[in-house]
Amino acid sequence: MTFIPTGKHLVAGNWLDGEGTFTSTPAHGPAHVFAVGTPALVARACEAAEEAFWQYGYSTRAQRAAFLRAIADEIEARADAITEIGSQETGLPEGRLQGERGRTTGQLRMFADHIEEGAYLDRRCDPALPDRKPAPRPELRLIERPVGPVAVFGASNFPLAFSTAGGDTAAALAAGCPVVVRGHPAHPGTGEIIAQAIEAAIRRTGTHPGVFSLIQGGGNEIGATLVQHPLIKAVGFTGSLRGGRALFDLCAARAEPIPFFGELGSVNPMFMLPETLSARADALGREWAASLVMGAGQFCTNPGIAVVLDNADTDHFVKAAVEALGKVPAQTMLTDGIAKAYRDGQARLASRNTVRSLLVTESSGRMALPNLFETTGKEFQADPVLGEEVFGPLGLVVRVTSVEDMLSLARGFEGQLTATIHMDQADTATARQLLPILERKAGRVLVNGFPTGVEVVDSMVHGGPYPASTNFGATSVGSMAIRRFLRPVSYQNMPADLLPSDCLG
Repeated sequence: MTFIPTGKHLVAGNWLDGEGTFTSTPAHGPAHVFAVGTPALVARACEAAEEAFWQYGYSTRAQRAAFLRAIADEIEARADAITEIGSQETGLPEGRLQGERGRTTGQLRMFADHIEEGAYLDRRCDPALPDRKPAPRPELRLIERPVGPVAVFGASNFPLAFSTAGGDTAAALAAGCPVVVRGHPAHPGTGEIIAQAIEAAIRRTGTHPGVFSLIQGGGNEIGATLVQHPLIKAVGFTGSLRGGRALFDLCAARAEPIPFFGELGSVNPMFMLPETLSARADALGREWAASLVMGAGQFCTNPGIAVVLDNADTDHFVKAAVEALGKVPAQTMLTDGIAKAYRDGQARLASRNTVRSLLVTESSGRMALPNLFETTGKEFQADPVLGEEVFGPLGLVVRVTSVEDMLSLARGFEGQLTATIHMDQADTATARQLLPILERKAGRVLVNGFPTGVEVVDSMVHGGPYPASTNFGATSVGSMAIRRFLRPVSYQNMPADLLPSDCLG
């Protein structure tokens, strides 16, 4: 059945209008009209979240797990309608959206399992020592407790897995934190149908309706109002460096500063070591091209830079990449704004006299074709513009003259989500020198793979040193993501009947 959005906000179980409207701009299919969020709606949602926290924040792990699984069930019950409107709004193919829906429901169920298992509580107990000299020691117990209401910003490039019921929302709800979502204007209809699924799960499980609200539209004012509301205790964000940094600064400037967990993008450099390039130059060129254009390059882990030695093997690598990229048809980008930013980024690189064009195409409208450029290590290190992310199917080859220059260049990179080493056994000595540098630069270090394809598992880190993210100790993917919305509380000489039940096992 085709889903027709109401265009309203969901605030604590009520579907509400705003004071104005905006119209969606789908890649294909009908546009829809949506209410614009207001500061008053934000305040109402935050107050409802605080009220819900007194119940939900003290609910049992079994109750929260049942709620998370109910959300996953309700999303699956709307599967076809979600795929249809998601494809219309974003231009993403149905197969990609179906896979992303599976990831979304999978991470909800993963967090349900995770909190039932209970290790995340980090329970600790030091028994009393009443006879200790010269002073007795009291009993001390520690567990992790939820921080309170959390603000979540939907992401443009993942309308399901990083948006309304995405990883930030799932982690916060698992921790015991109510959530207020600022929906992304690129896919408001997709956001609404997921909100309807969450509302159905709230009713089905008897959860307090203030545990979730969705505010649509309203521009920068609404985002700023949300992160500055005194009842919000943490923020999850995936988006641009400029937007994320502005919100980070607002969080830090509050009378009560709060943590801002922003994932802001990355160029995800790959280091192609000489022996593997000698053995597999053509294959690596084709494989890089395939990763570079996946999803029109609209992944935060898109491997945008290849660092190589300047030799004949690199010539073969580049030739294979150019040939593969030249066969890729135009792809639809997520929004008109993203498409324009991609063209601007291409033009910015093409205008540098330190850059040579390997493959130049002309993208127009919302469609994008791949582009490839080349520079030297010396020129790359001298021109900071060359290290800036271009969000889309664009790559830059950086030729260095020696392994020592490769190591020097690696030290100069800013923080990254990922860094990759392509190597053969004969490259081990060089890789051993490179690894300590890269693990200081990135949250995930790969060998002989490509970073597009983030696994939702316990051992995943999706974050890294600034500017990849605003908190290098956090991840937005995997079970460890729950830690962002918890804080340790120690209980001293607390009677057993006053302790949280989780303290006792």
